[in-house]
Amino acid sequence: MDAVETSESKPESETVSFDSFDLEQPLRDAIAKLGFEFCTPIQAQSLVHTLAGHDVTGKAQTGTGKTAAFLITIINDLLTNPVEGDRFLAEPRALIIAPTRELAMQIANDSVQLNEFTDLHTVTLVGGEDYQKQTRALDLKPVDIVVATPGRLLDFVSNDKLYLGLVELLVLDEADRMLDMGFIPQVRQVVARTPKKECRQTLLFSATFTPDIIELGSRWAMDPIMVDVEPEQVAAVDVNQIVYLVTTADKYNLLYNLITEPESKKVLVFSNRRDQVRRLADNLYRNGINCGALSGEIPQNKRIRTLDAFKTGKLRVLVATDVAGRGLHISDVTHVVNYTLPEEAGDYVHRIGRTGRAGAVGTSISFACEEDSFLLPAIEEKLGHKLDCIHPDEELLERAPGFVREVQSQPRPDNRGNSRPRGNRRPARKY
Repeated sequence: MDAVETSESKPESETVSFDSFDLEQPLRDAIAKLGFEFCTPIQAQSLVHTLAGHDVTGKAQTGTGKTAAFLITIINDLLTNPVEGDRFLAEPRALIIAPTRELAMQIANDSVQLNEFTDLHTVTLVGGEDYQKQTRALDLKPVDIVVATPGRLLDFVSNDKLYLGLVELLVLDEADRMLDMGFIPQVRQVVARTPKKECRQTLLFSATFTPDIIELGSRWAMDPIMVDVEPEQVAAVDVNQIVYLVTTADKYNLLYNLITEPESKKVLVFSNRRDQVRRLADNLYRNGINCGALSGEIPQNKRIRTLDAFKTGKLRVLVATDVAGRGLHISDVTHVVNYTLPEEAGDYVHRIGRTGRAGAVGTSISFACEEDSFLLPAIEEKLGHKLDCIHPDEELLERAPGFVREVQSQPRPDNRGNSRPRGNRRPARKY
């Protein structure tokens, strides 16, 4: 590692405009249409290196603009260096690997927006989606950018449906998450199919700089420049953080009363467990709240529909596990509620970063009950300051009304006789 930059070295008054970079005009036009004028810290500190062709290992929390940083780098490079002559299908020039389907799809969507005034073709390869449809997307026309999850990507590569020998830019997003989820062996096989690190540009982004992450950066990148944006500098600056001391028995009543307040326009509720997400969403729905659920146990097509409905305002409340806490750009979230405190302090930062975006002021409300209040000190250490813990007013603890509508349920299958029980069916493969 030959250079280190930290946000602490940058004065708060310093702002870097996108116009200060030598970007291709179609990319400039897209950035302007999206309303971007000034860079975030991670964008300002990384783009000066990545646009010059250097490898970078970047440390930044979600919601800091790192996606735009590496997409701008990729798009500008591809526009600056067009391919002469004919091209084969399924041979991308840029490859972006992300740990989850939701994040990969969000990155691909951002890529399409930034490519609005170009002819660059982006293809998404993720598990849980139609394999043949993704194959057809690769065969439609020469692909420039592939955004993929590790498992589905390796599947395409192993079946010779995708050739990575011409990849010029490689991005590994949320490398710490991929490490935690056990994807590194798959990523290692994929990276081995790309050109040597001396012959490609590699960008690696992570929320932490652990020894394992630094080692990965050294292994896959060529003398990477380290860009370090401290969480204290980028997290939750436009978020009012409230912690309510509440008993376990009163948590649902508190949640219901907070959600039904007029200022709660668009609410994202986090819980640590899938079963609790399911139960909370069912209870809120039966209480007349227009809400949905998002967790790993929900089929992918339904997760996509639910997320789209929340983004467009068809759903006012979304109850989710941390699958929605990282990397997703959901505009206009007014409130984030931590129904249960996250076990990892970093996840708290990710969660509350879903609100207070794009200059708006958001509100984060956390429930600290007798079961998880011990997690608060680690969160406060992560934030670098104490959190004000208060008891909710009595009206916020008023009992939620009885359920007003029934949840539609499917009849329980009859497993008697010779029919095979549903519980014994082989589960679908997940990536």
